[in-house]
Amino acid sequence: MTRPDPPGLPLEPLARFLEEAVPGLLGGPLEAEVIAGGKSNLTYAVTDGRRSVIVRRPPLGHVLATAHDMGREHRVMSALRDTAVPVPQMHAACADPEVIGAPFYVMEHVAGTPYRLAAELEKLGAERVRGISERMVDTLVALHEVVPDEVGLGDFGRPQGFLGRQVRRWKQQLDASRSREVPGIDELHARLAAAEPTEGRPGIVHGDFRLDNLLVDEDDAVRAVLDWEMATLGDPLTDVALLHAYLTMPAMVDSRAVSDASLAPGFLTPDEVLDRYGRASGRDLSDLAFHLGLAYFKLAVILEGIHYRYTKGQTVGAGFEAIGDAVEPLVAQGLRSLKED
Repeated sequence: MTRPDPPGLPLEPLARFLEEAVPGLLGGPLEAEVIAGGKSNLTYAVTDGRRSVIVRRPPLGHVLATAHDMGREHRVMSALRDTAVPVPQMHAACADPEVIGAPFYVMEHVAGTPYRLAAELEKLGAERVRGISERMVDTLVALHEVVPDEVGLGDFGRPQGFLGRQVRRWKQQLDASRSREVPGIDELHARLAAAEPTEGRPGIVHGDFRLDNLLVDEDDAVRAVLDWEMATLGDPLTDVALLHAYLTMPAMVDSRAVSDASLAPGFLTPDEVLDRYGRASGRDLSDLAFHLGLAYFKLAVILEGIHYRYTKGQTVGAGFEAIGDAVEPLVAQGLRSLKED
């Protein structure tokens, strides 16, 4: 008995597209399943019983402008193919929403584990966990060393004024997802908007760099960096601050809402992450107050958007019920980060 199509991915139109765009990639009837863990763009494993590929499309329902750009993800991973940054091979992209109901792209199915929970890492032992967290940092350093012009990404973003635009952008995203009062979130935005941060040396910014957006193989090597939907050119220290914020989140919010991988014995502490990154990259990390405040604001807005879709019944998969509870603690930490400046 053929399984029904997963939400958001009609398989017959997908099969027709692939037959024309990438002949021989897949053949015969397709089956697909939603890959658990994604709380933004939808990710599917699609197979013909012989070979598997990954399909990515925007979420169902409420979609914020520019927040789920399939073309950007496809372009940046294509550009990074021959660099030290591990990315999957791109197979095809489709900008026509008429094919499956939204733009999408198809990429290689890379074997590896996106470690999200401390319980998953604890089984490996502290020494291996430390090595994995070190390689996570080293991968971020490698990304920030890529020269955009050399890989065809010189026009991928506008580095000048990047931080100010980030503050405005996330305020716009917040306004598009408002469904309740969140204490302190407008104060956090106002403090960020009033600041005049110094821009760091520009580079390629991932925009959501964390361990569970990496695929780690059985030898503890990083095989692929995923989820490039917010990638652009700008201040790489925003990636560093966001990673730091992710590592501190488990102490503040319900572990059901976030990854708690950083609690595993052996995992680099947030300060060790900063030290390793700073030494390897040569970047000055002595003043991250603004970047940290922005990181917590961004996370709060992202989770508020997910909470909005959850309340509207527009999320696919499990684990969304606690997302909304994480927003207020993130706002509070963002305000503390700025006040510590």
